Amino acid sequence: MKHFFRTVVTALTAAAVLCCGCADTGERKADAAQDAAGPWQSVDTAMGTVVQMTVYAERREAAEAFSGQAMELLAGLEREELSWRLDTSEVFLANGSAGSGEGFLLSGELSALLSDCLELWERSEGAFDVTLGAVTRLWDIDRWAAGEASEDFRPPSEELLAQALERCGSGRLRLVEEGAGLRLYMPEGMGLDLGAVGKGLAMEKLLALLADGPEVTGAVISLGGSILTYGSKPEGGPWRVGIVDPFDTSDSIGILTLEGQWCISTSGDYQRYVEADGVRYHHILDPETGAPAAGDVRGVTVLMKDGLLCDGLSTACYILGPEKGMDLAGEYGAEALFVMADGTVVMSEGMERYFREQ
Repeated sequence: MKHFFRTVVTALTAAAVLCCGCADTGERKADAAQDAAGPWQSVDTAMGTVVQMTVYAERREAAEAFSGQAMELLAGLEREELSWRLDTSEVFLANGSAGSGEGFLLSGELSALLSDCLELWERSEGAFDVTLGAVTRLWDIDRWAAGEASEDFRPPSEELLAQALERCGSGRLRLVEEGAGLRLYMPEGMGLDLGAVGKGLAMEKLLALLADGPEVTGAVISLGGSILTYGSKPEGGPWRVGIVDPFDTSDSIGILTLEGQWCISTSGDYQRYVEADGVRYHHILDPETGAPAAGDVRGVTVLMKDGLLCDGLSTACYILGPEKGMDLAGEYGAEALFVMADGTVVMSEGMERYFREQ
């Protein structure tokens, strides 16, 4: 079976170029005025994606120091909290408790995160679900998209998919208050997968890190399909963020013009996928079917102040489609933009204030 895999990073690159508004990537003079005028730019990898930062600070050393701290934060977040693969993480340990009578005592942070996820699951009528670990591992799209698989790709059988779905469902979780956190009880075989909100939590933590560093006056940080804007540029003017064209990921369909702190999250079938015999199997799984979500949507971009919810909403809205998705975004005070399979763009009224087509 012929297969083709891809992880899109062009979206990140295009957005970052537009955001920084500065084409000078060459060496800079060491004087303080030049340091203050130009941004510190860096590109690295963390949490399974490319991380690109454009940081403005009073001193270049401060911008460079922040970039290093940010990468340490992201690595620690995956290693200690979010990864379902690393045995050092809280999610891994929680998944290991599934089926036990003792359950697992969650930290205060993961208790709050999971509570937000369950509320979003309820409001989205199940379109957003963080208990799809069994199904996610069955498809293993991320491994294929990263080019780590050598054998031919074959979608899971209906029988295996049905068995995996029986071990999913946020409605089957039980949370009991205990001290400053919650004790989590999961049925045997169930597994948490927080990939749909991981980058959102990272944006929240990065925002707190920025607020603690007064020397950083402005920044744009891209984590794959999630982007955080903060503060302002010394020369003034808004941040300009491109929304990737799902039909040509080297281009954008338009620009968001933003002032100050915003979170932008995009979900689409073009980001991480594998193609086999002309069929594209992407990484956004529908909790109802356990298969890649099918519909007329190619991409969804959500704009709001809260990073965690922004990330989760983009996934939920992609699965729900424009009508229900727009209503859900509105419940959270978020703006949404949908790129449809026929190329049309559908957006909330509030999004029209920030978006201009190319």
